[in-house]
Amino acid sequence: MDRIIKVAAITRGQDVPSRRFRVEQLIPEMRENGVAIEEYVPKFSAYPPKQKWLRPFWAGAAITERLPFVLRSYQADVVFFQREMISTLATFEGLCKKPRVLDIDDAIFMHREGKAVKKIAQGCDLVVCGNQFLADRVSDWNSNVIIVPTAVDCSRFCYKDHNSEDETFVIGWIGSSCGLKYLLSIEEALASVLKRFPSVKIMVVSDEKPNFSKINEEQVLFIRWSREIEVEAIQSMDIGIMPLSDSEWEKGKCSYKMLQYMACGMAVIVSPVGMNHDVLQLGDLGFAAKSSADWRDCLGELIVNHDKRKKMGREGRKVIEQYFDVKQVALKLSHAIHDFF
Repeated sequence: MDRIIKVAAITRGQDVPSRRFRVEQLIPEMRENGVAIEEYVPKFSAYPPKQKWLRPFWAGAAITERLPFVLRSYQADVVFFQREMISTLATFEGLCKKPRVLDIDDAIFMHREGKAVKKIAQGCDLVVCGNQFLADRVSDWNSNVIIVPTAVDCSRFCYKDHNSEDETFVIGWIGSSCGLKYLLSIEEALASVLKRFPSVKIMVVSDEKPNFSKINEEQVLFIRWSREIEVEAIQSMDIGIMPLSDSEWEKGKCSYKMLQYMACGMAVIVSPVGMNHDVLQLGDLGFAAKSSADWRDCLGELIVNHDKRKKMGREGRKVIEQYFDVKQVALKLSHAIHDFF
């Protein structure tokens, strides 16, 4: 593309996953496609600290830190908000330069009756949504809505053959501690499977250790998440799981755990909720599990059926390369920005 569009991307904090995967990793590829992104990353996260006594200090610091972003936005051609500047609130978005783009990858309209997101979306010229469910909801507030999935860097998240006879078979789950409730919701099924296969282990990669009550601790591998180990940890799994509740909030999720597992060439078992269901339709890449019995049966089948597991893993990798690789996603977003602005 001949014309270079300068984008000021205002994100939500250094280690916020959506910032890393929906902005940071796209920057080099977007530049190749005529969109030059300068990212404004605040030191103070958009999320309040867990300690309530710290929140007044955090609020003052977070708001003060974001004020210069407003002024700097006028040096760009387009302003790109990765969700709200401050979680659940509309603050300085309306003061930033136009045209504006709002990126949404979660059902954030469920907070505070959606008033903040509605206000920000109505003040933007384009809204980018991570899946169809989000797009359908936001289209009530803005007529210019496109769907751009969260990308996976296939050069980082790639297949690694590790399943030799002397290695442990691993059922894996990765995610932040706020999602451990979903893992615990299928603990009974996991416990049953691990009892049936004593040499199998469940790996949990998170910022907190899960509080299992029915699973033998010797069969739990806990790895504290860090950016440096996330790929290696996933590559050491044999099956990737993504349980979810079937509710409005979960329908807004963009299946990123599932996509990471698939990129690393493993079969997946997921709750067929929202985008999880849509991704499953793209190929024979895994199983849908709705009940505890489903989880138990699907895990058992993939543990014993090596050929099925490997075939699904190869199919999942192909789907990622075709639809979700960072190159494909960056190209789609770049074209959208050029077409609109």
